Amino acid sequence: MIDLHMHSRYSDDGEFTPERLVFQCREKGIHVMSVTDHNCVRANLEAKMAAERLGICYISGGEFDCVYHGRNFHMLGYGIDCLNEAFVRLEQAVEKQSREASLKMLEKTRALGFLVTEEELDWISSEGYWKGRWTGEMFGEVLLSKPEYQGHVLLEPYREGGNRGDNPYVNFYWDFYSQGKPCYGAMVYPSMERLIEIIHEAGGIAVLAHPGANLKGQEKLLREVSALPIDGIEVFSSYHSEAQEEYFLEIAREFGKLVTCGSDFHGKTKPAISLGEGAAHKNGQAGELVIQALKEGGIL
Repeated sequence: MIDLHMHSRYSDDGEFTPERLVFQCREKGIHVMSVTDHNCVRANLEAKMAAERLGICYISGGEFDCVYHGRNFHMLGYGIDCLNEAFVRLEQAVEKQSREASLKMLEKTRALGFLVTEEELDWISSEGYWKGRWTGEMFGEVLLSKPEYQGHVLLEPYREGGNRGDNPYVNFYWDFYSQGKPCYGAMVYPSMERLIEIIHEAGGIAVLAHPGANLKGQEKLLREVSALPIDGIEVFSSYHSEAQEEYFLEIAREFGKLVTCGSDFHGKTKPAISLGEGAAHKNGQAGELVIQALKEGGIL
């Protein structure tokens, strides 16, 4: 079983330590893995050492925010040199903007009529690596726990039995705090073209993450992105339907791109997503495609 997309506590929305993720992968029967934290590569050394002890093949990785034609995307980097200073600068650039963006999100949340305090958000984020940074998932966790908002019409879809209740925190983020939504806190990210260069300069391959989640109805833009020097597409994902996977696989073959897979496991922020989830882990032929891609990319 293969899972090349998961998040540790070094992501602002991840729950577990890198070592704990490795143990969970062993329990799931995953034999090839990568920890791909948001804009941070610090988990890789810890995860690699733990994976070696347990006989798991570990591939260094990260998931980085970037922009293409004004639209935010995520790009996975695999086989990267995690000591490359470019990744330190990427992390520092995000950290520098985080507090201002978080306060803007708080202001917009209060404008919706919700009373949320900085202390409540700091308590939720206290166990994480990114101190003083709040995410849309954290806002969702705070608001859904408040007794005074039981029955609030805006929160009902995210409660148990609601149509957004499968992954309530991250769905709350997508609906209220992602780009273009009412509580979005804007940040400046590198262009997709520049990020691809950074990953390549660090000896890695650049793979477009979960296009079904980022494009959402604008899948035709994938052809334009595929014409860039990306190396691969995350075809098999917990976010993708079988029909989407077939389409993304067709595009990958048309443009000569590598094929990868990943669950995008986070822990409590996405409770409906399990490690190893995704069609590539159930379909032998799909798994073979991913192994072949890793070998062609020189990272396996």
